[in-house]
Amino acid sequence: MSEIEKNETQAPDTEAPKVDINEEELQALCKAHICTKCAVMAEAEDIKLRALADNENFKRRIQRETEEVRRYATESVLADLLPVLDNLTLALEHAGDNPACKNLVMGVDMTRKIFLDTLKRHGLECVGACGEAFDPAKHEAIGAVCEHGLEEDCVAKVTQSGYVLKGRVIRPAKVMVNKKQEV
Repeated sequence: MSEIEKNETQAPDTEAPKVDINEEELQALCKAHICTKCAVMAEAEDIKLRALADNENFKRRIQRETEEVRRYATESVLADLLPVLDNLTLALEHAGDNPACKNLVMGVDMTRKIFLDTLKRHGLECVGACGEAFDPAKHEAIGAVCEHGLEEDCVAKVTQSGYVLKGRVIRPAKVMVNKKQEV
């Protein structure tokens, strides 16, 4: 047998050193190891719960944003149709009392009413009526007038109707606001 083979087959001369530890110290070391392990597990559980909460918040935010997009998806189309409604209203205002145009005026009025009903079904509401309180969120003041019989800061005249889609102002009403004249 060669020297190398002898060394490999023989048990090493060194044994693990014996540690002289009493039972209390051993239990204290075990508790410390278990406490460290518990702390790591608690931290991992905390990270997991935070990740789950973040995921839930993300889902809710996406759901809210999706609902808002769905709710106001028609906003741009409806806003583009408002000039058509304005022109129908203008045609009725300038029609006059010509008996020859009576049927035409009646047709335009019916078309305007159907158009308004259709827009209303899609959530569009008209704002800006004479006598209502002036609200800068829904009205754009283009001037002031003095109308007796109306309260101050009320809409005295509507020059262009405003529209609200499901609570969001699409176009503010252009109005004249009633102000008392100072003497």
